[in-house]
Amino acid sequence: MSWNVFVIGLDELARDMLPKLRHAEDYVFYELLSFDEVVHAEEYPFARLTAAALAELERFSGPVDAIVGYWDFPTSGLLPVLHREQGLPGPSLETFLKCEHKYWSRLEQVRAVPECVPAFQALDPFDDRAIEAIETDYPFWIKPIKAHSSHLGFLIENAEQLREVLPVIRKGIGRFGRPFDELIALAELPEEVAAVTGHHCIAEGIISSGRQCTLEGYVQNGEVHVVGIIDSLRDTTHSSVLLRYEYPSSLPDEVQQRILAITRRFLDRIDYDDGPFNIEYYLDEQTDRIWLLEINARISRSHAAIFQLVDGAPHLQVMVDVALGIPPRMPHREGRYPVAAKQMLRVFEDGWVRRVPSEEEIRRVEQTFPGTLVYLNVREGMRLSELFHQDSFSWELGVLFTGAESREALKDRIEQCRRMLPFEIEPLSSQASR
Repeated sequence: MSWNVFVIGLDELARDMLPKLRHAEDYVFYELLSFDEVVHAEEYPFARLTAAALAELERFSGPVDAIVGYWDFPTSGLLPVLHREQGLPGPSLETFLKCEHKYWSRLEQVRAVPECVPAFQALDPFDDRAIEAIETDYPFWIKPIKAHSSHLGFLIENAEQLREVLPVIRKGIGRFGRPFDELIALAELPEEVAAVTGHHCIAEGIISSGRQCTLEGYVQNGEVHVVGIIDSLRDTTHSSVLLRYEYPSSLPDEVQQRILAITRRFLDRIDYDDGPFNIEYYLDEQTDRIWLLEINARISRSHAAIFQLVDGAPHLQVMVDVALGIPPRMPHREGRYPVAAKQMLRVFEDGWVRRVPSEEEIRRVEQTFPGTLVYLNVREGMRLSELFHQDSFSWELGVLFTGAESREALKDRIEQCRRMLPFEIEPLSSQASR
């Protein structure tokens, strides 16, 4: 017997990882909506995507056993809608929104884990008196109610900076705001949330000091399970810019247990069940305070290959098995390496891509360090600002997944790989001076 599993936006990484699942012969995977429709698209018409997905499923001649996805919105929002339409298990739409509608999520967090929540408020960037409406103390972080990859996220230190970024936010917020409003219209919202749309922002007190980590887990039959905790290393200049994920976390066991307890309290509060999740936290080492950054009602695609390197299977295993309603058959510490990382290959200045690593150079890296994977985001001749889903300060040329015997050896290996993967980026300023 095999299960029919539909994957929204199936991409190259998942095509590499899914055959590595334990009992891979038990699954038959099908793409549901293309990568270009749900990820690399200028617009995400939510109702049209939903209808197209349901039409694809209707045409399928066999049983639909599971629908899964690992991308952020709109994929994450399609899942509860499609699960409901197909009678499949998974968190309800309202529970999903209590995770990923940033304002509603903060309201629920205050009720469950108030000690972990910074000061926050909703803000309408189209309000002529938006600056006067600020009640949160400067400095604060502002971001849309729904976006990802730090899209339109800004550190605001004073009213003048807010005045400068508001036109930028107004110009770009509709890309996710419009489809998110289509999704919100399908849910039952409390009065305090209903007025805060996908075209609103949230302003939050700064919590991004100290050590950041992500807890990957799942809930099944009402019980919260941990898959692993991953450390996030950020740029020292731009604290919103991620440089590397490392697994397993080096946080003390006592801190990890506190994080797990906080996670359970919040998920119990919102009745989260039958789904994977990841929650991001900060530990302020000076005060020993744990801050909750955000929760996502899905696994993090970024962590799949490092779970493979350390545990012996990507945690796509958890995503698939929970969707099927079976106990996840995820191994633990059966991988090739004790530690692993995803290294983002970033630059901090826009420019033209003049050279990328060749296929031969990439293969040499992957063969020299067994288990290593390299994926490029850029091509020769393109301008970096053409890239989708970048943060406000940098451009991701590609990513590197690799493992090693120790954390020190891991850093050395990353540097070796970087030297073997040459990029050439011509700054825009050099062209202007010609």
